[in-house]
Amino acid sequence: MATKAAAAGQVEVRDAVGNLLADGDSVSLVKDLKVKGAGQTLKRGTVIKSIRLTGDDQEIDCRFEAIKGLVLRAEFVKKL
Repeated sequence: MATKAAAAGQVEVRDAVGNLLADGDSVSLVKDLKVKGAGQTLKRGTVIKSIRLTGDDQEIDCRFEAIKGLVLRAEFVKKL
């Protein structure tokens, strides 16, 4: 499977438990995260809807109410 994705130029992004993530998925946080520059902490269990993949195998682009341009590491989220 990994060779097919690599041949097609796609990157496989996996969450904290190994589930494959795709554009538009909803995820929840598996630990509290301090957001640099926003002075805010996202609590464990916070649901992030409609993620976008960035092309990096460990980063996902997200939208959250008070934070614009939020990029999370895939190791801190779990697919719903």
